[in-house]
Amino acid sequence: MQELIQRIISKLESEGQNPQTHFEGMLHSKPMNYWDYIQTDALINLQTQRTNLPDELIFIIYHQINELLFKMILWEIEQVAFSDNLKADFFSSRLNRISRYFDLLSDSFKIMGDGMEVDQYMKFRNTLAPASGFQSAQYRMIEFSSTELINLIDLRFRNSINRNTPFKHAFEHLYWQAAGKNHKTGEKSTLIKLFEEKYMDTFIRFMKDYNTRNLWTTYKNLPSNEKNNLNLINSMRHYDHTVNVLWVMEHYNAAVNIWKVVKNLLKQLEEVNGRNTCILVIRKGFSFLIYGQQ
Repeated sequence: MQELIQRIISKLESEGQNPQTHFEGMLHSKPMNYWDYIQTDALINLQTQRTNLPDELIFIIYHQINELLFKMILWEIEQVAFSDNLKADFFSSRLNRISRYFDLLSDSFKIMGDGMEVDQYMKFRNTLAPASGFQSAQYRMIEFSSTELINLIDLRFRNSINRNTPFKHAFEHLYWQAAGKNHKTGEKSTLIKLFEEKYMDTFIRFMKDYNTRNLWTTYKNLPSNEKNNLNLINSMRHYDHTVNVLWVMEHYNAAVNIWKVVKNLLKQLEEVNGRNTCILVIRKGFSFLIYGQQ
């Protein structure tokens, strides 16, 4: 015990702190408990519904869990990107963690597909326009920190963009910009205007921070003996497959499965109320298939 106390004293003194002050403070401190450490009271009161439909609460919590997993992913990426002496084993272990988080995210689509009543979803989803999961800033940051910026540029503009291109110009030609624009006029939708108003400055700073620190560039800059590590190569491939294949296909499959249920509902509506009612439902009820735009 004396040795431990002396180590604590030495640590505090090395930080320029007064050990006696800390020891006296311990006499008055409260014991730690789970609910204070995890902040459970705050966490379980972060859900604010816009309707009285029960499944909306599931929808909110589901997306909040996604954002927490995104934060975990970004934390793992940061440890790799800013490591002073990066080794293949550490790099590989963090990539494997990230892939496991994405596995959780992919598996969780069952909650969206099977865990909510489509009729309820169609009703409360319209109260959220123009909001959309498209506006997840953390997911965009995961993209910026995973690969070189040129890989995120719309294919139509890649030949006109290089490392000397201003970040703001590159931002305007990211692949997902196309989802928020009128293809005839080039006018941005309200969805993407609000998104940029909130996050564009943050995104530009983040793009600069990870321009040469993203996972792909970091891997390429490793010494040959580290870069050729088989475990690391397999981890890179697994991450690529998890994010660019499995995660994407789960999005697609969820939309397809919901659409199958919806078509059955539309058929029933048409039989009862006629085709005009079905067209109205399509226009007002399924905006989620195009990122929440009306």
